[in-house]
Amino acid sequence: MKRCAKWIIGGILLAGCLVQLWQPERTNPPVAPGEDFFASNAPPAEVTSILRAACYDCHSYETRWPWYSKVTPLSWWVVDHVKEGRDRLNFSEWPHDRTRKARSYYRGIQEEVEYGKMPLPSYTWMHAGARLSEQQRQALMEWAEEQVELLQGGADDE
Repeated sequence: MKRCAKWIIGGILLAGCLVQLWQPERTNPPVAPGEDFFASNAPPAEVTSILRAACYDCHSYETRWPWYSKVTPLSWWVVDHVKEGRDRLNFSEWPHDRTRKARSYYRGIQEEVEYGKMPLPSYTWMHAGARLSEQQRQALMEWAEEQVELLQGGADDE
């Protein structure tokens, strides 16, 4: 019986090591000049700091891949979260010349923060710097609302 248990444990350990060889691709594509959000938008310093700390890892091509993004199966989960985040909102591909789309993104930012959906609790659990205080949440929501109002008078492109 002990011999069988050793083989089972050994097999599990070997499988755990082999699965590490199957890693998803962690990418940070280059950001085209003038495409990044900050290229033409200059939010207040506090908002810039909040966006960099709480949003940019999942919503831009400037992801800082943590050590655990190299450990299977966590790597699959992290890469999937970043891919989904970039698909929903990507600060590295900001629609500078598409007013309606930009307005929609600002509204989305405001709503996600207001209802506590962003940043994700699973992200803030490991990234204390991304946890937003009520004051930071308020600053981000007010800034996003101001941007929506500024773009209300802009021409719609779509």
